[in-house]
Amino acid sequence: MASQDPKYGFVEAVDLSFEDAVARAEAGLKAEGFGVLCKIDIQAKLKEKLGIDFPRYVILGACNPPLAYQALSAEVNLGLLLPCNAVVYEREGRVYVGVVDAGRLLSLVDNPAMAPMADEVTEKLRRAVFQQSGA
Repeated sequence: MASQDPKYGFVEAVDLSFEDAVARAEAGLKAEGFGVLCKIDIQAKLKEKLGIDFPRYVILGACNPPLAYQALSAEVNLGLLLPCNAVVYEREGRVYVGVVDAGRLLSLVDNPAMAPMADEVTEKLRRAVFQQSGA
């Protein structure tokens, strides 16, 4: 299983049910100006496609339109790194929430002018998921 503190994001355990953690993450993203473009139920997809039993795991593909427009205006190919992802999953009886570190992700672009935007995205994502979940 993945580390709880990956170098490419932020993950914390929460004292919520899985369903509550997903709902709060979605509400937090909305409160920070993100729309959830997709909600991928990894558990269901792995069962359907491969017959594999996997713990509950949801990926929320989120987009903040003004920030996405700003980023794409500066780097047209940045769409290869979008949307920003948040996750909610179960592991060993605990529920975890996490978000991508946009600064790390955008460091691939090698455009220092994008650093302030990346910091803003990361701050909004962390606030959206961690403050809403009580993490």
